[in-house]
Amino acid sequence: MTKLIAVINIIAWAGFWAFGYIALTSDDLTEGQLVIAAILAFAGLVMGILAYMKLVRASEASGYAKGSKQLDAEARNRAQEEWGK
Repeated sequence: MTKLIAVINIIAWAGFWAFGYIALTSDDLTEGQLVIAAILAFAGLVMGILAYMKLVRASEASGYAKGSKQLDAEARNRAQEEWGK
């Protein structure tokens, strides 16, 4: 499953860069074509970020990457209560 997400990640980022470049640099596009290129670039950005975050979570869960060392809810609440004292 992670390989499929990695492939989606690559395709999404490629779409972001390709359509973003077209939207920013093309001079002879109609307004409709420009809007479609911008929408596709934005969709590539969103899908790329979501796929990347999914890959990061999968790599942390598998032990391949170090965890983010976030506090659990109980420890975070205890630390916030002691902070103002």
